[in-house]
Amino acid sequence: MAVTRIAFLTLLGVVAALRFVELGISRRHERQLFARGARRAHDPVYPWMVALHAAVFVGAGAEVWLLRRPFLPGLAVAMGVLFLAANALRWWVIRTLGQRWSVEVVDGKGLGTVTSGPYRYIRHPNYVAVFVEMLALPLIHTAWLTAALGSAAHFAVLRSRVRAEDSVLLADPEYRALMGGKPGFLPRIFTRAGAEKSAAATGPASR
Repeated sequence: MAVTRIAFLTLLGVVAALRFVELGISRRHERQLFARGARRAHDPVYPWMVALHAAVFVGAGAEVWLLRRPFLPGLAVAMGVLFLAANALRWWVIRTLGQRWSVEVVDGKGLGTVTSGPYRYIRHPNYVAVFVEMLALPLIHTAWLTAALGSAAHFAVLRSRVRAEDSVLLADPEYRALMGGKPGFLPRIFTRAGAEKSAAATGPASR
């Protein structure tokens, strides 16, 4: 239906506008960080991330409108919930990092390491949130082609981005000591549960 396509395009526009709001927040944080002695790190992947996100917005809108993708209520609800959960996680990250949050890689060595919020469990919650968001958003109106191609491209881009960011973060001895042993993207929930069950079955270990 035309009304669902128009609503979906409106949603894309709102999400794109929020990206500019986040960019403004990031620029303000960067100025504050640079004033405290931080410096911008080499980040060749950032332009590709911007281009990819723009392509997902444009591609999803074009696919839904030009190819008349159907609106499937069940899928829309499921992907909408996933989309909102991803955004909740991303804003949790922004709130937790505070001034340390930036869309670009900044070397803040000596400014302290954040270990609270989602960083209690994983090292890169922001990338988890962004990946899930860019997967779920097109599927709200069944733009499966954009979701598939965008996710594949996003995986490749994020792999390079995480590698670049880790080279900066892990060079800080404090960060490496506090965060180096944590998983990157998925909490060790099942591993921890399995370890606790095994410990309970075998009893306390002898020294």
